[in-house]
Amino acid sequence: MSAVRSMPCSACPYRRDVASGVWHHHEYEKLRDYDNETFNQPAPPFACHATPEHYCNGWAIVHTSRGNEYDLLALRLFPPDGGIPEPLVPLFASGNEAADHGQADVAAPTVEARVTIDRLIRKHPRLRDE
Repeated sequence: MSAVRSMPCSACPYRRDVASGVWHHHEYEKLRDYDNETFNQPAPPFACHATPEHYCNGWAIVHTSRGNEYDLLALRLFPPDGGIPEPLVPLFASGNEAADHGQADVAAPTVEARVTIDRLIRKHPRLRDE
């Protein structure tokens, strides 16, 4: 098992204050599948991009916002150590909303997005190809 990060990372695709276009199109597309009915969701938990040994904070909060963590298939199969933390920053209301925002500038990331991308790659070289 793994724990949910206590706070979303600074480039979390679920955060409202993160620039569009930070991640590749396919990374944002993954968020949409967790909005499906429970039986039609991916089984693997969504790991944090910055700290993959933890579940993504934004993912866990957004997809359990109905107050029932068991609406998320991945958490039924792989319950997190310590439960789901309270939201500490504004997050999108769904995976679709987060993906729409994130994908909007993928083809031409803003200066803010490019700064975030450069910082992520310097800090986490493994993200260079993500």
